Amino acid sequence: MRLIVEHRTRYRFSEPQIRLIQCLRMTPDDTDDQTVVGWSIDVDCDARLRQSRDGLGNRQAMLYADGPIGAIEISVRGEVLTGDHGGHVRGTAEPLPPEFYLRETDRTVAGEALGAFVGGAVSGLLGADTIDAATRAIHGRFERIPYVEELRDAATTFAGTTATGREMAQMLVAGLRTAEIPARYVGGYRQREGRACAPHGWVEAYADGEGWIAVDPSTGGRVDERYIRVAVGLDTAGVTPVAGSRLGQGEEMLDVALIVEQARRQ
Repeated sequence: MRLIVEHRTRYRFSEPQIRLIQCLRMTPDDTDDQTVVGWSIDVDCDARLRQSRDGLGNRQAMLYADGPIGAIEISVRGEVLTGDHGGHVRGTAEPLPPEFYLRETDRTVAGEALGAFVGGAVSGLLGADTIDAATRAIHGRFERIPYVEELRDAATTFAGTTATGREMAQMLVAGLRTAEIPARYVGGYRQREGRACAPHGWVEAYADGEGWIAVDPSTGGRVDERYIRVAVGLDTAGVTPVAGSRLGQGEEMLDVALIVEQARRQ
């Protein structure tokens, strides 16, 4: 599938800022089943971008801009070829062993209820079957999925009655780790026919003998060619598209617009 992404992030400030430093995790990488045909990041003010990789292997760009800055717009446009890989993750940068992704963070504290729920779902299963079963269980726990709620920690979200797709992914990460299955949060894009687009999150979990398996608890199944993988992290904080600091007074207002669509055949 050939996917086109247009992602605009605009910050406005109630008072001019002296300096901005932002980490942009907005650039996907090539894998065995994902080829970046073209990708660009543009900024509408005088700014410097320095490309690098973080400790997890993600591509990132550090943005430095001097003020006075009343507003800044970051525009991403790209084209990616994807293949249906059955959820198997291959050809990714892997600087760390799978065991690293057993680490708990403040946002992935499972709590007793979530741990018991996932533990019951995977009882008696092995390998990738445990990952698929846990994914279906989290998906079935929630009947409707609004995509506008604020992200919360895994234990708090599980106690609620609804959850966003990204919250469900964070819960699945936490629950899998309680079952001693390495799991990481993935941030990227998903093409969704007939619905508004938003940055999307899913999960990669490690199965001995099969490697990393990509699943999406918001659908209850494995990731397919409609997804563009951008960054991985221990939780949502590690894959935030734009994160950083600003030097200046006043309030900050954020506006995000995103389009992910399949390219039309010529």
